[in-house]
Amino acid sequence: MAHLDLSGIDYFLSDGTQLLNGVTFKVPDGSKTALIGPNGTGKTTLFKIIAGDLAPDEGTVGRSGAMGVMRQFIGHIRDDSTVRDLLLGAAPSDVAAAGRALDDAELAMMEDDGEATQMRYAHAIAEWGDAGGYEWETVWDEVTMAALGVPYERAQHRAASSLSGGEQKRLVLEALFAGPDELLLLDEPDNYLDVPGKRWLEAQLAESRKTVFFISHDRELLNNAAERIVTLEPGINGASAWIHGGGFGSYVDARAERNARFEELRKRWDEEHAKLKELVTMYKTKAAFRSDMANRYHAAQTRLEKFLAAGPPEALPLEQNVRMRLRGGRTAKRAVVAERLGLTGLMKPFDAEIWFGDRVAVLGSNGSGKSHFLRLLALGGTDPEREPLPVSDVVIAPVPHEGTVKLGARIRPGYFAQTHSRPDLAGRTLLEILHRGDEHRSGLAREAAAGALDGYGLAGQSEQKYDSLSGGQQARFQILLLQLSGATLLLLDEPTDNLDLHSGEALERAIDAFEGTVLAVTHDRWFAKSFDRFLVFGSDGTVREASEPVWDEGRVERAR
Repeated sequence: MAHLDLSGIDYFLSDGTQLLNGVTFKVPDGSKTALIGPNGTGKTTLFKIIAGDLAPDEGTVGRSGAMGVMRQFIGHIRDDSTVRDLLLGAAPSDVAAAGRALDDAELAMMEDDGEATQMRYAHAIAEWGDAGGYEWETVWDEVTMAALGVPYERAQHRAASSLSGGEQKRLVLEALFAGPDELLLLDEPDNYLDVPGKRWLEAQLAESRKTVFFISHDRELLNNAAERIVTLEPGINGASAWIHGGGFGSYVDARAERNARFEELRKRWDEEHAKLKELVTMYKTKAAFRSDMANRYHAAQTRLEKFLAAGPPEALPLEQNVRMRLRGGRTAKRAVVAERLGLTGLMKPFDAEIWFGDRVAVLGSNGSGKSHFLRLLALGGTDPEREPLPVSDVVIAPVPHEGTVKLGARIRPGYFAQTHSRPDLAGRTLLEILHRGDEHRSGLAREAAAGALDGYGLAGQSEQKYDSLSGGQQARFQILLLQLSGATLLLLDEPTDNLDLHSGEALERAIDAFEGTVLAVTHDRWFAKSFDRFLVFGSDGTVREASEPVWDEGRVERAR
């Protein structure tokens, strides 16, 4: 048995801003409940409160059952972290503590094999055995075989940084679903997973008897896996929660009906308020000339006071008005031409022509070379001239290749990085970045910069530093920079990974209106449906074109 019960959770930021306001809901035993809401409303903060990483300012969190947690960015690890470290991080606390103590004792033995060190090592081995460590290693053998295709003995010392983001997520998810924890908190578990990985996750959620509370912006995953949906809705005094007792298929209509009901109730309340004020005013005027009207005047006043004390109906939730405007411009008819292009160790040579105005989704499993292909284009191709150099200062690593890929005349590539790692933006506020400009875009005056941020739902974050933004806010800001930089070829690497549902839809509309060419690497099945060409990077190392989305089921993430 495992459940969650949140009651009246309030949380204030360090500047006094209220982020969460009376958040109250339950996650029943065995349910698969999703948490959604606009970027920046406090979803990850709420997860940290449930996990015990943060304390709420008011309210309580009740739960039953042992709890396992996957945090949003499991890739934020030490440079020397290993696969074993990732698995220990997903294990129960007593196992994790015993495992780390054993690792420390083994390191000490390498430097000093004195009696005290040997005694410490012997004690650590005993503690590891008592915690069930050897039984866990048997479980981890199944986990690494499923996630990486190699046994635990071979995988345990492999550097975690050598794994793709999808491999890291799959590894930790495999461990959590195989572990004893009855309650799982998963913060965006689908990010970085390829489509076979997402379908595996959907199957795990359907088959597992565990209680799972997860954050996701993937509309297809929500549609296939969520049994209940909790929405964090922004308000003037922080976000509150609305619970939809069904799946995503009925969510949109239910929310529209609810909001329409709120509007009608508020309209009726305003009408009644106006009538009572008119009544008070009328009796006040009459009471000034007729003493027998004084009692009616006081009665009308009392009635108005009680009406106001009861307050208006629940306010209609604030809606983000994200307006993405990707401009682009005319270019040569042939935007990208690849001839016998091969990506070393990944893809066999292939030819491709992409024309001005094409909307191309680049599909395939993790590790197949999709992001490498996008980075090669972002660098200006295999023999870049000055014109097609990138329109941002993001550092792009060289891509080993053979053959050629050239960009057409007036092509200016704008690159959206999947990891959001932007050292060139770190430490600066959004207003500073927009005011200063760079060699590709003019600086904006404060009023113009504020207007641009408002169009992307970032007006409230104008004085925040880029690195302090949520993942979705960073994504929206990167897209704004592409708009201002005048890119004519958009190269988007998993752009919807951290975007909330509303922002994802705004991006789809912006791409549709963009005058230029778009290539997007994506595992977002809903997003992919909006494209008209599909370049598929297959498990056999070939690249082929398809007329509809093709998700390569024939491979598990490649162990490297």
